[in-house]
Amino acid sequence: MQSKSQGRWLDLNGALKDLVNDGLLLQADASSLAVEHKTREEALLHPLQYIASKGHSQPIDKNPLNIRVLSQWLATKSHLEFVHIDPLKIDVAAVTAVMPLAYAKRYGILCIEVTPEELVVVTMEPFNQDWLASLEQTSRRTVRAQVATPEDIKKYTLEFYSLSKSVFGARASSSDAPSLTNFEQLLEMGTLKDADAQDKHVVNIVDWLLQYAFEQRASDIHLEPRRIKGRVRFRIDGVLQLVYELPDNVMPAMTSRLKILGRMDVAEKRRPQDGRIKTKAPNGKEVELRLSTMATAFGEKLVIRIFDPDVILRSFSQLGLLAADLLSWQAMTERANGIVLVTGPTGSGKTTTLYSTLKLLAKESVNVSTLEDPIEMVVDSFNQSQIQPAIGYDFAGGIRTLMRQDPDIIMVGEIRDNETAEMALQAALTGHLVLSTLHTNDAPSAISRLLELGVPGHLLKATLVGVMAQRLVRTLCMACRKAVTPSAAVWQELIAPFVIPKPKIIYQPAGCRECRNTGYAGRQGIYEIMSIAGDLLAALSSDADMQYIRQLAVNQGMRPLRLAGATKVTEGITSIEEVMRVTPEHIT
Repeated sequence: MQSKSQGRWLDLNGALKDLVNDGLLLQADASSLAVEHKTREEALLHPLQYIASKGHSQPIDKNPLNIRVLSQWLATKSHLEFVHIDPLKIDVAAVTAVMPLAYAKRYGILCIEVTPEELVVVTMEPFNQDWLASLEQTSRRTVRAQVATPEDIKKYTLEFYSLSKSVFGARASSSDAPSLTNFEQLLEMGTLKDADAQDKHVVNIVDWLLQYAFEQRASDIHLEPRRIKGRVRFRIDGVLQLVYELPDNVMPAMTSRLKILGRMDVAEKRRPQDGRIKTKAPNGKEVELRLSTMATAFGEKLVIRIFDPDVILRSFSQLGLLAADLLSWQAMTERANGIVLVTGPTGSGKTTTLYSTLKLLAKESVNVSTLEDPIEMVVDSFNQSQIQPAIGYDFAGGIRTLMRQDPDIIMVGEIRDNETAEMALQAALTGHLVLSTLHTNDAPSAISRLLELGVPGHLLKATLVGVMAQRLVRTLCMACRKAVTPSAAVWQELIAPFVIPKPKIIYQPAGCRECRNTGYAGRQGIYEIMSIAGDLLAALSSDADMQYIRQLAVNQGMRPLRLAGATKVTEGITSIEEVMRVTPEHIT
């Protein structure tokens, strides 16, 4: 195999010979592969895909000879850089405009980056560069060739060009007039025409959007209309990332399509609406999608929250609860009566915690009923009821109704006002276990929040069992995290005013293919649990001093969120920067 030759396709026999010469494959294995009869499907594979499919191992280290190893070898052999295609970092509209689909398929290439001066093109046939000169001439740019796996090139060639075709088709089916809405609609009144929500191209785009979100582990999808182009963003591991920019007249059609699927009023574009979709992920598992719309300057903004049904089957250790915290939480939630609160900002995992807890508590002998706004995940073992303010069915009214339904355990989605707070505490006082959420920065602040809502101190003292505050921190990618010696000043900032010995090493994010160069993969909870007992119970009153309450909680064993995060740092699960980013400062 000559690295400088052009116009030659990679063939199986040549590849096998070079793999043997380079010590990646035994001669006996190469001989069997050369004479083995291929099926029709195998005959269509790239030579490296065919070799990888047979499951051979490298002679020296016995590591599998998979498609990534083979592609890296091919890149080295051809003196080109090997890259992993990250679809989230690719401007699909720009890269598909560089060359026709037939041209890309013919040469086994795909453009992955476009700049004013350069094109970056990945290839699965690095020894055939007949396309390079003509592409440089037509694009008037320098072309930089790289090697990617044949699987990735084939997959993303199909996805990118299919998406681009659908977007172009959806745009072409509408008027060329700009699709300005709301604030600027008067400029083009009477000439507006968006793509049809039932157009096959729009259907394809929406299908791609949902499947793509599942593949990328997104928790939320944001469809955001703008003046010229609409934006699609995914929230992955708690951080928003731009995925695609759509023509201004395609975005409303996508929103309408999703509203139809969510059984929402397509004609109503001014009032906020909520809806839900039940669909299947590529792995066949059912997934709940919650939709929420809001009118903005340039049209309706749509946010889709993706709920993984497996989340309620996760153990508390998977959620990140440490052994001591788990015992405290179980002691609070196994009480026959009283109220237990979970606090934290939106997106901090409160719903996951409550659903996981209720799943364990929902036995055949127990009636578990929930009031939610809206129902986020449908669970067979709960009796779930959705709040509907439009007909006067709010949280307070829902609790009154549930009290006549012979409940044992009640979950109230959120305590927002005095009436709901007092009804929830009255339910706890009359022999029921009540679980609910509040939006506060930490556990002790839940007490001041309830007092601000007008809850009498004596009622709080009689019913409040405990409070758990939580946050979600991104977990370090185990494939690339790097060990460093922590700075004494940074460590002290994390744990102050407490005194905890500085660890010898901690881990920092690095970035690799597995984590898309972010350094993080997945999230885990950190928790602050405050049990109401002893001196802390005695201190509850309408004029309770929150600083004193907080200090009593710490004295009785409560670990503030940053200390819980520091434990995760010493265990190599997350980084100091990540804990500092998501947790409030110590007040004690």
